[in-house]
Amino acid sequence: MSYGTSLTDAYRHVGIYTGRILKGTKPADLPVQQSTKVELVINLRTAKALGLTFPLPLSGRADEVIE
Repeated sequence: MSYGTSLTDAYRHVGIYTGRILKGTKPADLPVQQSTKVELVINLRTAKALGLTFPLPLSGRADEVIE
């Protein structure tokens, strides 16, 4: 089980930063931003190998379930 930042959202922020730099903004003038979108990923195959089970409601709330 992993709970962390969305990689697609992070890549989108990289594109925005790159666009601002290419337009002439100094990198030191850009604000530091934290990701606001997080994802819950559950790997059921690994959980089964470890003898773990997840409740069905938790699996239903996950953004991605690896079977």
